[in-house]
Amino acid sequence: MSSTQVMVSRRHRIAIVARSARCVPVLLACVLALTGCGGGVHGTPGGSGVRDPYFPKAGNGGYDVRHYGLRLAYEPDAHRLTGTATLTARADEDLSAFNLDLLGLEVGEVTVGGRPARFNRAGQELTVRPRDDIRRGATFRVTVRYSGVPQTVTDPDGSQEGWLRTADGVLALGEPTGSMAWFPGNHHPSDKAAYDLTVTVPEGLRAVSNGELRGERTAGGRTTTEWHMGRPMASYLATLAIGRFEVDRSRTPAGLPVYTAVDPAEAEASGPVLRRLPEVLAWAERRFGPYPFSSTGAIVDRAPELGYALETQTRPVFPGAPDLTLLVHELAHQWYGDSVSPESWRDMWLNEGFATYAEWLWEEEHGGRSAQQTFDALYSGSYFTTEEEAEEVWAFPPAEPPDAARISDPAVYWRGAMVLQQVRRTVGDAAFGRILRGWAAAYHYGNAGTADFTAYVERQAPGKDLDPVWRDWLYGEGKPDGTP
Repeated sequence: MSSTQVMVSRRHRIAIVARSARCVPVLLACVLALTGCGGGVHGTPGGSGVRDPYFPKAGNGGYDVRHYGLRLAYEPDAHRLTGTATLTARADEDLSAFNLDLLGLEVGEVTVGGRPARFNRAGQELTVRPRDDIRRGATFRVTVRYSGVPQTVTDPDGSQEGWLRTADGVLALGEPTGSMAWFPGNHHPSDKAAYDLTVTVPEGLRAVSNGELRGERTAGGRTTTEWHMGRPMASYLATLAIGRFEVDRSRTPAGLPVYTAVDPAEAEASGPVLRRLPEVLAWAERRFGPYPFSSTGAIVDRAPELGYALETQTRPVFPGAPDLTLLVHELAHQWYGDSVSPESWRDMWLNEGFATYAEWLWEEEHGGRSAQQTFDALYSGSYFTTEEEAEEVWAFPPAEPPDAARISDPAVYWRGAMVLQQVRRTVGDAAFGRILRGWAAAYHYGNAGTADFTAYVERQAPGKDLDPVWRDWLYGEGKPDGTP
């Protein structure tokens, strides 16, 4: 430097130091605001579950995930998955540590805000300890790099989910807890987020997921596909199907994009039903209100051993060619279960009762028996071929399954729908139609529980005595007495 630069007065130097000293707290505050962590925070570990009545370790306390960025690569021959998951979340409390749900798979590295973080494993819990505590209200990013052989999860009721091998690939399903078998997250329906998923598979296979296809490219013997789900989605509704699919892309008369992926062995049998998808959606919109998402479609795989379909968001999964009633059921879930998701797994009847009742409405309005006739057949037992099946409807109240193994039992589906028919009889057809549409609108993209529903119905039907419906049909033990 020049001599002129060196000859700075003492007074000038003091002024520079003073200004610098004033800037330090401001700069530090800016840094802390961006990272969400720093000195002075005395955080506590977030909970290792949200105390769901049936799956107490599902989900995690202390934060809310806003976005999942998943980058996956799958090698079918080795049955090996390699993944990088970046979660953007908001802290609900001062956090010194937090948990993610991840079953199996080996974790190679975890970073928080781009800085390495300590971590340990215990069962399905991946506990992360960031270098600095995270302030309540701060937005932070955690990145997990992992790999290994994904697991198939057996539910308490004996059904399977998680990472399921098929004849030519895999099918990833998550209800109620299987999503933790293929990506780390806050795996409880009460925490919903947007998703971006990028999947690389060997050339010749396709990777199909939720939402909109943003890109597909093949190079070096590998095909990479990008999917975007912009609306909030519970992790159990996320899906990934890898295989040799016949893909059809179209639009409904209203302009909604439709993407269907069908195993070639199921294409001929699926065609007549899938071609009616726009018709079913148009009917559902008249009954339930505007379709809540920006695309629709279906995945039909060849997995007969699976034994169930699932309402994965925007793109329901069928283990074989569906019939029309099943398509109606799974599409109705896009309103009831996907857009309005259960507050806890105790509230499953709000998913399945509504979707089952949608079947009754479809039949009623398309030349079949009325919803009341279906109700009467269930009450009398004539709906079923065996007495044992008939008695299952009355095994427990739909709002109170006795344990995790029973949350998908007939009482949840059939008696749940019977509750809705009793509401309809009490409030009248016009008010009931408003309740169907209003409930879907009032809690869209959010969560709701049974108490929310009963309170909502009572607000929409002032002066109507709904206590017998709740007491006898929703919460009552056994078959209600008298003529229904």
